[in-house]
Amino acid sequence: MGRDSIDMDKERLTAEMDFKDSSSAVIKIRRRLPDFLQSVKLKYVKLGYGYTCNAATVLMFAVIVPLFLYLLVQLTGLKLHHLSQFWSNRTVQLDPDTVTGSAVLLFLIGLYWAKRSTPVYLVDFACYKPETERKISVESFLKMTEESGAFEEESLQFQRRISTRAGLGDETYLSRGIMSKPPNLCMKEARLEAEAVMFGALDDLFAKTGVNPRDIDILVVNCSLFNPTPSLSAMIVNHYKLRTNIKSYNLGGMGCSAGLISIDLAKDLLKANPNSYAVVVSTENITLNWYFGNDRSMLLCNCIFRMGGAAILLSNKSSDRVRSKYQLVHTVRTHKGADDKHYNCVYQREDDTGKVGVCLARELMAVAGDALKTNITTLGPLVLPFSEQLMFFVSLVRRKLLKGSRVKPYIPDFKLAFEHFCIHAGGRAVLDELQKNLQLSEWHMEPSRMTLHRFGNTSSSSLWYELAYTEAKGRVAKGDRIWQIAFGSGFKCNSAVWKAVRDMPVVGDWRGNPWDDSVHDYPVTVPAAAS
Repeated sequence: MGRDSIDMDKERLTAEMDFKDSSSAVIKIRRRLPDFLQSVKLKYVKLGYGYTCNAATVLMFAVIVPLFLYLLVQLTGLKLHHLSQFWSNRTVQLDPDTVTGSAVLLFLIGLYWAKRSTPVYLVDFACYKPETERKISVESFLKMTEESGAFEEESLQFQRRISTRAGLGDETYLSRGIMSKPPNLCMKEARLEAEAVMFGALDDLFAKTGVNPRDIDILVVNCSLFNPTPSLSAMIVNHYKLRTNIKSYNLGGMGCSAGLISIDLAKDLLKANPNSYAVVVSTENITLNWYFGNDRSMLLCNCIFRMGGAAILLSNKSSDRVRSKYQLVHTVRTHKGADDKHYNCVYQREDDTGKVGVCLARELMAVAGDALKTNITTLGPLVLPFSEQLMFFVSLVRRKLLKGSRVKPYIPDFKLAFEHFCIHAGGRAVLDELQKNLQLSEWHMEPSRMTLHRFGNTSSSSLWYELAYTEAKGRVAKGDRIWQIAFGSGFKCNSAVWKAVRDMPVVGDWRGNPWDDSVHDYPVTVPAAAS
């Protein structure tokens, strides 16, 4: 369920928080991210420039392009004075060799055009909005927790402290199985939750786009902690009677960043399969993953995760450009799982009483900061203006060469690269630290904070609730660039960059936009965390 981004506290203190697990060992979790942009190393910059300045790029501009220009002149026999004659509309007599060479050149250009990488468009997307009876306020959640009889008094007080600081409002949603009295956490209820979320989002998506489900060529579904047999992707294939030759994928155990992993996978599949539609479904299932133990490091998930999901329609058809909302520009994935500290940071296990939960290691915030640092620095050369890249690079070199000196690092202004930011609504503390390190305004952070308040942490689908908020506010204009960034267990940090291909005014069809009846009530002021 991507529980690695749980909110610890809003306070920006370097002090640590003590939890005692069932074995009485003290677990210390930092309350804030490291100041990762202040400690960037040159190796991360090198990794970023590797995307745009690799050996193939150098070979292209240093050898292949000059060679191509030379062959162009030799094959066509064109001279500079011929070009000037063409420009002045004068008659030019070309010999047969020139005509033949020109024909060959045109053929090669046409072949390149046919084989070039086709753009990937986001036609539309839809977010699931549960029924009104699934709503639960903070006080109702705490009352339900107390009435369950599963928690000790200290655990109840701990959940109360976390819930009042987490940044969630009183209109988030829980599944029927969890809200039942007593809770009914079984496979049947988990399947019902999955069906409600996935089919609800897909029904709205197909209604908005007018696409027939049988026209879908690629299906990618991600859900971290619920992986039944048959799979969730098979559940969709069966419900919508999709074609027998559909390319279907089901991703599990990949945390809150799995939504962007699914987008990246769908992009690669679309590039290999021309004239195709791809559907991505991102969700998490909480019915079978509710924790009824007293290990505080596992109780955090109950306080922050809520019900939700999203469905996205991607296309590589040129005819879809006119009606699409966005074009996918970049995807950057960072995986730190080779390091044991990162791998064990967020770990699903049993407590001493046999109850399953997700344990958060004391290194969580440091690990998250390291993954974010690598991903952001890798993305920088792809999106930042050259002036920002130059100043950032010079600052790093100076700090490297002048060791011991107080050279203030230059923090790139990512606001020059993006108009809108969709940062995974994992918790208030993470959003606070990212805002500070990226020097973002409250306006830039508003979609993430309001999504956390209205819907809670919906794991991999939270980015789409945030983009839906931005659209509902009428903020997206043609040419605007959107940065989606998420992080999850493994430990992973992934980014996607989109460019709006048309204006999106607040009119028309609200199906699939979960903010249809509440966007005018936002933004709201979230009470400060208690000290």
